[in-house]
Amino acid sequence: MKDTTRHQGKRRLLAQVVEKKGVSNTAVLDAIRKIPRHFFMDSSFEDHAYQDKAFPIAADQTISQPFTVGFQTELLEIKKGDKILEIGTGSGYQTAVLCEVGAKVYSIERQQALFRKTKNFLSKLGYRPKRLTFGDGYLGMPEFAPFDGIIVTAGAPFIPKPLLAQLKIGGKLIIPVGDEIQTMTRIIRKSQTEFEKKEYGEFRFVPLLEDKN
Repeated sequence: MKDTTRHQGKRRLLAQVVEKKGVSNTAVLDAIRKIPRHFFMDSSFEDHAYQDKAFPIAADQTISQPFTVGFQTELLEIKKGDKILEIGTGSGYQTAVLCEVGAKVYSIERQQALFRKTKNFLSKLGYRPKRLTFGDGYLGMPEFAPFDGIIVTAGAPFIPKPLLAQLKIGGKLIIPVGDEIQTMTRIIRKSQTEFEKKEYGEFRFVPLLEDKN
């Protein structure tokens, strides 16, 4: 696949769309301008890569809408070098955005075929997360905790307690909570036992599935 000046122009327009919808973080918008999203999609969807829409990928999963990727990333308020846990590696596009904004990324994918494909693909593009794991996202990665932030890229029917436990004090969990329609939720850990919760409107995600496949 090639990344042409036409693709780059489309990315600049896409970043403008995402900005108009409310994402203002410069590093996040720069990542959207830089990352060739069409590389992360089936070639038959290449013409759609720079529309602000979600599209299907392998294993009944989707590549998230660019606005959603930008919005969730912005809510994390990442500082360079922050340890971020991503639940649902998927196509790797969100992973690449996290890497571009300076995060040290730890990511879990529960679909074996998708995990293998994305792990190989990200390294070819030059994105090297600290850890990519095949496993159950509900459990997180306790062996690498605590994290400055945790981002969940699928709709969770409830907030998994292990993820709350793996946040640093001051750390943020960004998670879409609900069944068919989810409410984007940010939880900030204030102390060992105290958490602050804020909601940011409705979104639609594929479900966060337990166990691994």
